[in-house]
Amino acid sequence: MRQGNLSSSRVRWRDGSPMAAFDRLPPELRRWLHDAALPWSPRSAARIYARARAEGADPQAALARLTAAEQATLAREGYRRGP
Repeated sequence: MRQGNLSSSRVRWRDGSPMAAFDRLPPELRRWLHDAALPWSPRSAARIYARARAEGADPQAALARLTAAEQATLAREGYRRGP
């Protein structure tokens, strides 16, 4: 008898350990993820960061782009701080 997700092809989507992916990130990006309001995956954060750097942004500007993306997501989801 097959069991749902155990036979799913999605199991193959994950490449290696998420912690190993986190450890490979630049130190400034790891610090940003540590303080992020949302639970970013190392892969998605690295993709935005790398795109910004490839476009000529310095590390701080690349982190600012991640912050803007996070703020847009929080606003879209109706996040409210406090009671």
